[in-house]
Amino acid sequence: MAKKELRYVCNNCLESFLTWSGKCPNCGQWNSIEEKIELNKDSKIKGHLIESTKLDKINLNSENERIVLQEAQINNVFGGGIVKGSVTLLAGEPGIGKSTLLLGLADLVDPKYRILYVSAEESLSQIYLRSKRMNISNISLNLASNNSTDDIISTILTKEYDLVIIDSIQTIQLSEISSASGSVSQITNSSNFIIEASKKTNTAVILVGHVTKEGNIAGPKLLEHLVDVVLQFEGDKFGNFKILKALKNRFGSVNEAAIYEMSDKGLKIALNPSKELLRERLISDGSIVHATLEGNQAMLVEIQALVNTTKFGYPKRTASGIDINRLNMLIAILERRTKLNLSNKDIYINVVGGLSLKDPSSDLAVSMAIASAAAKRKLNRDLIVIGEVGLSGEIRHVPFIKKRFDEAMNMSFEGMIGPKTRETNSKSYFSVVDLKTCLNTYLK
Repeated sequence: MAKKELRYVCNNCLESFLTWSGKCPNCGQWNSIEEKIELNKDSKIKGHLIESTKLDKINLNSENERIVLQEAQINNVFGGGIVKGSVTLLAGEPGIGKSTLLLGLADLVDPKYRILYVSAEESLSQIYLRSKRMNISNISLNLASNNSTDDIISTILTKEYDLVIIDSIQTIQLSEISSASGSVSQITNSSNFIIEASKKTNTAVILVGHVTKEGNIAGPKLLEHLVDVVLQFEGDKFGNFKILKALKNRFGSVNEAAIYEMSDKGLKIALNPSKELLRERLISDGSIVHATLEGNQAMLVEIQALVNTTKFGYPKRTASGIDINRLNMLIAILERRTKLNLSNKDIYINVVGGLSLKDPSSDLAVSMAIASAAAKRKLNRDLIVIGEVGLSGEIRHVPFIKKRFDEAMNMSFEGMIGPKTRETNSKSYFSVVDLKTCLNTYLK
């Protein structure tokens, strides 16, 4: 066989070199040159023929068995239960309740399945105190405090446990790697060995992952590609509601979410989040109720706006729960497409309950809240507002209008304002075409 050629290639400009350097001589990019091994054209590849099976001949076996959880919402997030031999990555901000969530999840597993909860961050006494506060009663749950990847892998290979929870992947260490825990090398190699052990023994594994200050999962992006399921646990750390959603799921849909509320006994599923979020609502100018979606579940949230004349040359715009860039765009549309003058106004937007809205269907609700606060006018009827606002001021279609409308009716609202649609023909649905007409019609 001919020899392999070792070259160094820049990821930025794709120029190749014979030696490595910290800075690319061609494009000037730092740390972009990586080692690349190339085979000559006359190299011989050794391999075997791939055995294939027709689609209708494939038989499902016990390896596809799911560990069903005794709670419908979280069961749906996993796609119907935790698949044996799967590896799940659960990420969330510090202090949001990842460890509390996983202890509660372990308590939802049938006692016939053996569970091991390994913590590399807390002692057994700390975990025990939390479990007592949460009234954890699963007799098949075993606890351990260990930060050795080698020990964890050896334990998985015994096939003694059906589900292993590791808290967290950033704090365990593989003895063969000299770098500190949390480094790219430690995370990548530890994950690879744990995944290999999981697949070999058909053991389900849940890894806890940290997030960066930007909200991204810490460590190499490769980690998210390696695992089967990626779950994000998000919400305001000091707020009442937390949301567990799937960002990736090889065994089910990513359109499911579980909504939790914090109590003195830990996290519990919120049975009626809309009712809780609107419990203390005060009907006034600047207050608009919006129907958002978390997974496949519709939920009503209150959007509040406060508009005040500024005493300085540059008005302040502050947003809690929506993207500030989106807010600035909506303010520009309001000024351009309506008669509102907001150039000398401080504008504050808040989504009640600490929730974060990324769905553009909240555009119309935010716009109406700002207009309501600026004009000191209330919504003239008890209505829900949905709709995406275009740059021309038009109200654009949003998905799952019927589901949002039904939630509004269940909460005894008079109806809903939204874009023209064929999804509902109810007299309680009021369609609008553009922003200016909507404001003139429904703000008294």
